[in-house]
This record gives sequence, C-alpha cells and structure tokens, in this order.
Amino acid sequence: MSTIKSLGQMLKQAKPFVLLILQQFGFAGMNLITKYAINEGRSQHVLVVYRHIVAALVIAPFAIVLERKTRPKMTSSIFAKIMLLGLLEPVMDQNLYYTGMKFTTATFATAMLNLVPTFVFIMAWIFRLEKVNILKLRSQAKVLGTVVTLGGAMLMTMFNGPALNLPWTKQDQHHDHHSINAANNQVSIKGAIMITASCACCAIYVILQAITLKSYPAELSLTSLICLTGAFQGTFVALAIEWGNPSAWSLNSKAMLAVAIYGGIFRSGLGYYIQGLVMNYKGPVFVTAFNPLGLVIVAIISSFILSELMYLGRVIGAAVIVVGLYMVLWGKSKDKSPSELIEQVLAPTTDEHKTTENETTKSIQNPELVSIEVVEDSKTNLSQGTKSTCTA
Repeated sequence: MSTIKSLGQMLKQAKPFVLLILQQFGFAGMNLITKYAINEGRSQHVLVVYRHIVAALVIAPFAIVLERKTRPKMTSSIFAKIMLLGLLEPVMDQNLYYTGMKFTTATFATAMLNLVPTFVFIMAWIFRLEKVNILKLRSQAKVLGTVVTLGGAMLMTMFNGPALNLPWTKQDQHHDHHSINAANNQVSIKGAIMITASCACCAIYVILQAITLKSYPAELSLTSLICLTGAFQGTFVALAIEWGNPSAWSLNSKAMLAVAIYGGIFRSGLGYYIQGLVMNYKGPVFVTAFNPLGLVIVAIISSFILSELMYLGRVIGAAVIVVGLYMVLWGKSKDKSPSELIEQVLAPTTDEHKTTENETTKSIQNPELVSIEVVEDSKTNLSQGTKSTCTA
C-alpha cells in the first residue's frame, strides 16, 4: 500500500511538468504550420478567428457536462475579466505575434517568446503573486534562473558557431549558411516591436487569468468563454483589416484548415486549459518558465523532420536554458500555493474589520458577561418604563 501511495504522489508531482512539456510541443508545432500558412499568403487575422471558433466548439461541451455542478455563478465583474482576457490573448497577443512573425522568421518569433517569463515574473512580483526575498537563496535562484533562461534563448538565436554534421541533417553547409543569412535579413525592427508587444499582452493575460481563476475556478468553462469572446472580438478586427478581401476567409487551403483545427484544439483549447489548471497549483511564473523549451523543441524538430543543420551555438543555448529552468523550478519548490498568495492580496485588512473580529471573539469567549449585560439592560429598561408610565 505504501508503494502505491508513493507512486501516486510521484505521479501527482510530475503531472504539472508533463502537461507543460506537452503544451510546449503543441506550441512549437503551431508556430511551424502557422508560418507555413502565412508564407502561402493566408491572413493571420482570419487564422486567429477560425482557430478560436474551433477551440470554443471543442471545449464547450466538456465544460457544460463536466462542470455543470461546480461552475460558479457569473457576475458582471467576472464577465468583464473574461472579456478582457479574450481581448488580451486571442485578439491582441495572437494578432501582434503572427503579424510580427510575418515580418521575421519562426525561429526569431519563438525566441522572442522567452521575454514572457521575464515580464510575468516582474508583474507577479509587483502584484504580490510571487514571493521574492532577495536575501534568500531560493529567491536569488528564481531571479538568476529567469535571467539565465532568457540569455540561453538569445544565445540560440544570435550565435550559431560551427555546424554539427549529424547523420540525418543536410550536408550542404554553404546552402544552409546562405539561407540563414537570408533569414536574418528578414528580421525587421517592425516585427520585433510587434512580437515584444505581444509578449507584454501575454504576460498581462497570464496574471489576470491567475486572479480570475480565484473567483471563477472552472478551468474548462473559463477556457471556452475566453475562446468564444476572443473569436467574437477578433472577428471585428479581421473584418476591419481584411475589408474588401472576401477571399481571405476562404477555407480551400489545407494550411488554413490545419492551422484552424490543430491550433484550435491543441494551442488554444488544451493550451489555455492546461495553463489554467497548472496555474492554480504552481502559479503564473512556473507556467511561463517552460516557454524557453519551445525554442529547443523547434530546433530539434527542424533538425529531424526538416533535416536542417544543427549548430553548436544552439546546443549550448539549449543547455543554458535547461540550467536556467532548473534554477527557477528549484527556487519555487518551497513556495506557497498561488491561491494562498492571491487570498493575501485580496483579503480585507482594515482596522475596523480587525476590531470587529476581536470584539466578536471576546464576546464568544465570555458568554457569562454577555448574559449579565443583557439582564442588567433589561432591568434598566423595565425600571425606566415603569417610571414613564407612572409619570403619565
């Protein structure tokens, strides 16, 4: 029995790690097929709308059935937060990110996503969702690990070094170096600014999602509502940008269908759900700390499937990312659950509230004094009532 219990505890502890690693595999595949569709001339704004329509249709039935008894009551405050979440991630983040990718490359865009953990860490620190005491070793590990992870991602992108002649990769190094130089020329300031703005939107979304889950702890319902409101708001954006271009909404392209179905199910539907599920237990910083793995996965997929050359700089950068990620996870291993931190932020702390609680506690602890006061008050009122009657 003890062995079964210990195995169950190990699986429970490993669950967040496995889910987030699978999520990064899904994100990496999404970046590759979306870049392919954009290169075909498909509108990234329409792709975002179709993707979230599919996500809402897939997740909604599960939310209706599985959370029918646990779903909290919808309030105006929660609805406003969901609308804002739908605007931040499905509309602003995705449109800015894929438009930036259009002006750059998939590898560059994936590397820029590693700004998200840094933004989230700073914002979580400001909003007291992340506990940091710079004098303690674990807090120092979280800060340093975030910096090291970001540095590893930048190293993978900006430093190539000598090519590694692996058996499954192309051997025409001159051709690959020419392709790399051409890709680097595509990296524009405009695209970099757009992707940076999308990272900021994503960071705000993650923090707001963590706060919203406290008052609306229904991950499937929240995911379906975010996708639905995002698709609704994104439709107006796509109509405005693609006005007079009805062919942009055509579903004849296989790439368009692949992005809509794959992205809707894995990137938006399951991606948002996994993010919210893990965030309830581990917090926003833990969730975004796995983002740099996406760049490592893209590099590996490009090496095996596309037979592209693997460079020494990418291998070193990947190793640095793993070290930084381990530092962050070790630093967070003894942290409180995010729900406790959010309760501390949102809990009332006024002096009147504390005074009322103290008075109530004293009254409960001294019931005899309360009864004596009540008897004395009743006697006083009775005597006053007699005097007034007699005077009348």
